[in-house]
Amino acid sequence: MRVVVAPDSYKGSASALAVAQAVERGVHAVFPDAEVRKVPIADGGEGTVEALVVATGGALRESAVRGPLGAPVRARWGVLGDGETAVVEMAAASGLPLVPRERRDPRVTTTFGTGELVKAALDAGLRKLVVGIGGSATNDGGTGLARALGARFLDASGAELPEGGAALARLDRIDLAGLDPRLASAELLVACDVDNPLIGPRGASAVYGPQKGATPEMVAELDAALGRYAEVARAATGRDVAGLPGAGAAGGLGAGLLWFTPARLRPGVEIVLEATGFEALVQGADLVVTGEGRTDFQTAMGKAPVGVAAVAARHGVPVICLSGGLGDGADDVLARGIDALASIVPQPMSLEECVARGPSLIEAAAARVCRLLRVGAALRR
Repeated sequence: MRVVVAPDSYKGSASALAVAQAVERGVHAVFPDAEVRKVPIADGGEGTVEALVVATGGALRESAVRGPLGAPVRARWGVLGDGETAVVEMAAASGLPLVPRERRDPRVTTTFGTGELVKAALDAGLRKLVVGIGGSATNDGGTGLARALGARFLDASGAELPEGGAALARLDRIDLAGLDPRLASAELLVACDVDNPLIGPRGASAVYGPQKGATPEMVAELDAALGRYAEVARAATGRDVAGLPGAGAAGGLGAGLLWFTPARLRPGVEIVLEATGFEALVQGADLVVTGEGRTDFQTAMGKAPVGVAAVAARHGVPVICLSGGLGDGADDVLARGIDALASIVPQPMSLEECVARGPSLIEAAAARVCRLLRVGAALRR
């Protein structure tokens, strides 16, 4: 039996590699002779840097940058094995886990630190960049990133706006005269994990604002502010990007990158799967096991498990998604190439306990799934 294990990280609990190792232990507990190939993956969020650096034999670096609330943080980024391409992830500089739960307010959080990571890569002489934009704490439309790279966002009196998405309601003009000239000769490939537009009922504020601390009133405020921002940015750049798939990713960072850099958006999981040689590994496999911390309606919008399933489906290999939790709309992924879903949680327990016991719960759940597979094989006989 040949099994390919290709999970995303369980955020706050286990890295993608730790998840893959736990699944491998569970498989071997039931099928000790199984050949297990581990492929830690990511879709643009947390773990993208590690996945691409490991897959290409690159090197990790670290920079001090401004966090989502302005306090300094140490953020990892990487140089790929070609020595010419940088990879940064906004989760490291502007990610939700960097904001204490009681202080989460997407009206004021900023992507400035992510812009500082892009600048660090440019300062290192790298002109090819992969930018992962999942896992954000922000809803500022990428204005923080643009500020770090020299743009200015002004109100009607010519004063610079404070950082954060809510202030964009007062945006009157964008000054791009100081934008870093090195961007003109750079190549930016944006690893995006969703296909949402910038504004509206499927936009950044409505879909992702609540998980960042937004109340319904805040969602309406932020969506209106991003609508104003879209009008001014379109006039400043001549680009109409607000309705494009992925523009609403990471609180609108997708749109900001399209407006202020020579960026191309692409599903992040596709970038990672190509770098890891995943398609070749799937050929001839009997089973693929993928997973993530929580599978719900967002997963079917382009997150890692459905990217894995799309490749496996081309080769007729069944896919099981093993997740930390199953939320509303989880079954939507069954129409996207995933054949079965399973949660790692065997009994009622607190989120804190699930996080603390993550690897052991994953291992036990993988073993339970394999026992069911063994029963199915016996029935076929």
